Amino acid sequence: MALTMGGPVSADEVIDLTLFFPVNVGGDAANLIDEMTAEYNEQNPDVNVTAVYTGNYDDTVTAIQTALQGGSDTKPDLFVSLATQRFTMDYTGMAMKLDDIIAADPEGQDFIDDFIDGFMLDSYVEDGSIISIPFQRSTEVLFYNKDAFAEVGLDPEAPPTTWDELAEYAVKLTNDDRYGVGIALNSGSAQWTFTGFSLQNCTNEYGLMNPNGKEVYFDTPENVEALQFWLDLQNKYKCMAPGIVQWTDLPTQFLSGQVAMIYHTTGNLANIKENATFDFGVAFQPQSKQYGAPTGGGNFYITSGISEERQQAAWDYIKFMCSPENATKWSINTGYVATRNSCYETDELKEYYESYPAAKIAYEQLEYAQPELTTYNAAEIWRILNDNIQAAVTGELTAEEAMAAAQEQADDVLYDFQ
Repeated sequence: MALTMGGPVSADEVIDLTLFFPVNVGGDAANLIDEMTAEYNEQNPDVNVTAVYTGNYDDTVTAIQTALQGGSDTKPDLFVSLATQRFTMDYTGMAMKLDDIIAADPEGQDFIDDFIDGFMLDSYVEDGSIISIPFQRSTEVLFYNKDAFAEVGLDPEAPPTTWDELAEYAVKLTNDDRYGVGIALNSGSAQWTFTGFSLQNCTNEYGLMNPNGKEVYFDTPENVEALQFWLDLQNKYKCMAPGIVQWTDLPTQFLSGQVAMIYHTTGNLANIKENATFDFGVAFQPQSKQYGAPTGGGNFYITSGISEERQQAAWDYIKFMCSPENATKWSINTGYVATRNSCYETDELKEYYESYPAAKIAYEQLEYAQPELTTYNAAEIWRILNDNIQAAVTGELTAEEAMAAAQEQADDVLYDFQ
């Protein structure tokens, strides 16, 4: 829907918008954003959106901060950033609240109501305002090599469903050339996967943090037990590579047969599907006390301080990118989870799931999913948890010591927000 209707649009009437966006998975996701943006520009001659790929999520946050603080000539009018950055985007004023735009749009509330609840959970800030719109959203799943399962006498159609089975199967799958299971433990990724393990083992419903973003629960006995399980996979069962494994390396290791099972984003499904030379499966993350999984990925934000005209153009672009048709296209072509309920009524998604049931696992797992670790000053809290997890993985701290240290350090950071 063009913002200006009627005759030809002169060059000085065109609204030029800049989008910053990350891609944290393999495949052609960046190219797809370019294609969809070009389609929007063609349909809306009075708006020209330039989509700027800004690296991974961490790189993108840095690029946004640098640009908005005057350190770059190119400033974004809107951007895709982690949903977990919502508290930070609010209190720093980097992104605007969207409630007024939504209320002024006759289709606004219906648009919001159509998003899956599990993804809208992390679009709100403390006062109940909406600050972001779900876009490239994912949950972590278990990818497993069915050929490797058959090779060691495991049923290729029966992936592990519990932590005990995960350890048992991983041991069977481990040999001189292959580890049974792979988990990314690098900074910026360990906290996402650990959110899932915490949810699977917790008794407080929330796992690692209070939903208000002001309190963390790192040192509970259940979270210490979850970290100890990671250490046991490495040190006791010796079915996981020792030391810090990089998030970006895991898919390559899986595709090359160096690891038989990996915890990774469903956003990598298209990449693995296209490049796997073996039969593979997708499964829920195994449970301890219950099933649980972290949601993650990026949302659209509109930059604070831009003109009302540019706000409206940015909102129109967001609605286009998140339309049922485009959200479905994005899901099918990347592996990210379709974010709107109406997507699941489209013939395209129904036919895709019928032909490729593994793609539906992430959607079905959303019933048990919660947002990943989300707090005020999220980047610092993530660093604290990641650093202490890594200290345990490298043998400098026990699981109990690591989580106690993480709790103490996080409490200090969050003290000003109490």
